[in-house]
Amino acid sequence: MAKTAKKTILIVEDDEILLRALYLLFHAGEFTIASATDGETALKMTDRIKPDVVLLDLLLPKMNGFDYLKDLKANTSVKNTPVIVLSNLGDKESIDKAMGLGAQDYFIKADTDLTTLYEKVKKLLK
Repeated sequence: MAKTAKKTILIVEDDEILLRALYLLFHAGEFTIASATDGETALKMTDRIKPDVVLLDLLLPKMNGFDYLKDLKANTSVKNTPVIVLSNLGDKESIDKAMGLGAQDYFIKADTDLTTLYEKVKKLLK
């Protein structure tokens, strides 16, 4: 039986501790991980590696997550890439804006168990 290719997750997060925790969580599973710590780098990487899903922080240097999401959805080669927002912004306006720009789901960092996030990503990629 042929081994299927690993799914790729792009983690866009500028908090080094959370980035490392997410890397360990998903890398221990059946995923290939790429990461970026700012929106500009993430956008270039997304176009180049075409990840199967993006985990996106909104408060990022160089280009914020909202602008990243808007640019990603405007790029025909990657516009269908599912994006899950993982942010400290928990206000209704931020959530509505991210979802309106095309985010698949929205998790508030302080309220999210990493196991729940992992299960959501696994389900999304099945």
